[in-house]
Amino acid sequence: MSERTRWQRIARRIRVPLGFLFAAVFLWLARPTWQTMLLSLALVAPGVWLRGYAAGYVKKNAELTRTGPYAHTRNPLYLGSMLIAFGFAAAAGSWVIFLALAVLFLAIYLPTIRSEEAYLREHFADFDEYASQVPRLLPRLTAAKSNLPPGRFSRERYLHHREYNALMGAIAIYAALAARLLFLRH
Repeated sequence: MSERTRWQRIARRIRVPLGFLFAAVFLWLARPTWQTMLLSLALVAPGVWLRGYAAGYVKKNAELTRTGPYAHTRNPLYLGSMLIAFGFAAAAGSWVIFLALAVLFLAIYLPTIRSEEAYLREHFADFDEYASQVPRLLPRLTAAKSNLPPGRFSRERYLHHREYNALMGAIAIYAALAARLLFLRH
């Protein structure tokens, strides 16, 4: 097994626990203001929406999802996560957090995405064609051309994937930042 493949496996396993650790460090370093928290909504709200929208389309490991947000980017869930994370970095008012997030995303999410693409390539014969039409992360403005039916958002899939947790998490982080802001003032 190559070093790259080994790191991809490790990155997949540590990304969630590392996220919780980062959240604790984030709250410790955060120096929010009401203005930074308000401005951060410009990234956090679309990120939460995108994650929820994507969760209503994806059938993980069952089919190659190519409709809905997946016709614009191959990784709308990760893009949504990035928008949320960088939105909260803006809310925190900390360049250290912003730079740490950038490093973490490059070190953890890029290998994870590559590992998942290897899986998809192995299990879905049309993945390479899809990958040639749809960018990995930054979305196309128009949907990729497809012979597939347009697909529909499924509330049941959204609930099955428990994507409402992203919204509840965002609310909890805003509440923690507001408490931090009030605590710092006194």
